[in-house]
Amino acid sequence: MNDQSVENMWSTYKKDNPSIGDDYAAWPFGDSEKMADELSELVVKGIKTATASAYDLYEDDNALPYPGLLNVIVDGKGEAVAIIETTDVKVVYFEDVTAEFAYLEGEGDRSLEYWREAHRDYFIKELGSVDLPFTEKMGVVLETFKVVYK
Repeated sequence: MNDQSVENMWSTYKKDNPSIGDDYAAWPFGDSEKMADELSELVVKGIKTATASAYDLYEDDNALPYPGLLNVIVDGKGEAVAIIETTDVKVVYFEDVTAEFAYLEGEGDRSLEYWREAHRDYFIKELGSVDLPFTEKMGVVLETFKVVYK
């Protein structure tokens, strides 16, 4: 991957898409440098086209992702690797996440069983850091996206 700053990637993309404005966020997938590297590579390869987050960690519904939202994805070192555009957002219970969605996340063997185990552990840690409990009935924000620039 080419080392590229977030600002450079955004300005390069904006030159070809001047109507996009200046509203974007830059962030890594996962909770470690290693995970951010692995997951950003899956995004660049087109394998990872979805992500999930804990609904209870959003301040309100206005903070949720929405179709058309653009984000710069960074690797574990904070280097920009891709710009993604959100294509769909749903909120479901953890227990209602489908095998189809798990496959789109592109992680592990792409099975629902793998997704549930990995995300259960991730959500327990993430929610626990703000003293919220994990339950099978917790809300999960399911976001699908496409890479628009890499």
